[in-house]
Amino acid sequence: MEPTNNKAKLTAKMKDYLEVLCLKIPNRHVGSPGNRQATEFFARTVASFGFETEMPQFACIDWAYGEVYLQAGAETFEALAGPYSPPYDSTAPLVVVSSLDELQNKDSTAKIMLIRGELAGEQLMPKNFPFYNPEHHQQIISLLEQKQPAAIIAATTRNPELAGGLYPFPLIEDGDFDIPSVYMTAEEGQRLLEYQGNDITLGIESERIPTRGCNVVARKGTDLSERIVICAHIDAKKDTPGAIDNGTGVVTLLALAELLGDYSGRRCVEIVALNGEDYYAASGQLQYLALNEGQYETILVAINMDAAGYHQANTMYSLFGCPEPMARTLHEIFGGRYRFEEGEPWYQSDHSIFIAQQRPAVAITSTNLMELSTHITHTEKDTPDIIDCHKLADIAYGLRDVVLSL
Repeated sequence: MEPTNNKAKLTAKMKDYLEVLCLKIPNRHVGSPGNRQATEFFARTVASFGFETEMPQFACIDWAYGEVYLQAGAETFEALAGPYSPPYDSTAPLVVVSSLDELQNKDSTAKIMLIRGELAGEQLMPKNFPFYNPEHHQQIISLLEQKQPAAIIAATTRNPELAGGLYPFPLIEDGDFDIPSVYMTAEEGQRLLEYQGNDITLGIESERIPTRGCNVVARKGTDLSERIVICAHIDAKKDTPGAIDNGTGVVTLLALAELLGDYSGRRCVEIVALNGEDYYAASGQLQYLALNEGQYETILVAINMDAAGYHQANTMYSLFGCPEPMARTLHEIFGGRYRFEEGEPWYQSDHSIFIAQQRPAVAITSTNLMELSTHITHTEKDTPDIIDCHKLADIAYGLRDVVLSL
């Protein structure tokens, strides 16, 4: 077992890292100045432990927004600018749709469309999202573009699987979708429903800002034909501290880098801060896949961390396609030595990009992942005070043991 003093020092350092990422750096959403500060901080820190680092860049867009003004008759309504929405300022008739049939059959050209009910029941995947894009989502997006409403108002409820704990959630979060949009609560949508067929006025202050982001890839070991990849996404949703999602994964990578400071093995250890898990285009993930095209077979296993370290839950690990000798080692270390709980498979994070390439993978999270997704992630509640850095230190030591054992 690790000496208590060593673990205490590492835990304190991880707490400091978390405060830097979540409190001192504002907004880590892809393309933002805070995101660039976070990737630079990560690269600088991991390099200090002797890792060779790369920061391959990709094009992306930042997004700035201001007020939304919505008036019908003598009433005003509360609404929020849809992420990456174009700006809008005009008056037009209100048309209401709540089902696919209504969307297909109602004339909405140049009108302001209120989407509610079952049609607003879950966040639509971005039109060009490469990893998960249900056919009915594609159909709705295609119909919206065909129908050409002047703007969209979405009255949404809750959708933790895709939108986290946010209420209301934005129905559309897509920089490739060019119809202006806002979103509101179901209750506000019910009030607005009374103005169907009447002219309403909508103003959206919003701006798309072309910029660049990057992944950070850090390596030790001379043999790139055999790689152990350990990753976490460094980006967070705009206007959220992003502690459990996913500052904890990032600081665990930094702690692991320190624990491997004297690593001199042949096999390559690749520590990756992926940049885009919470971004509509998943640009960092696509870039990583493109740069590894034809080299996936060199990845012996990919270990991804997301939503780990919640103070009122245990650590959970799940295995995907790991061969028996490797699985036995992982169980002995994670389940036996560190007493993490083995969990059911789940796919809503970056380990999925490795599974899709038929590489063995491990996901590390908290045992109450669904509760976190329902109430905490993607909200302002996701702050460092819900994190137990002692649990993160155990994960870092467990990962070190896995690297040295494999």
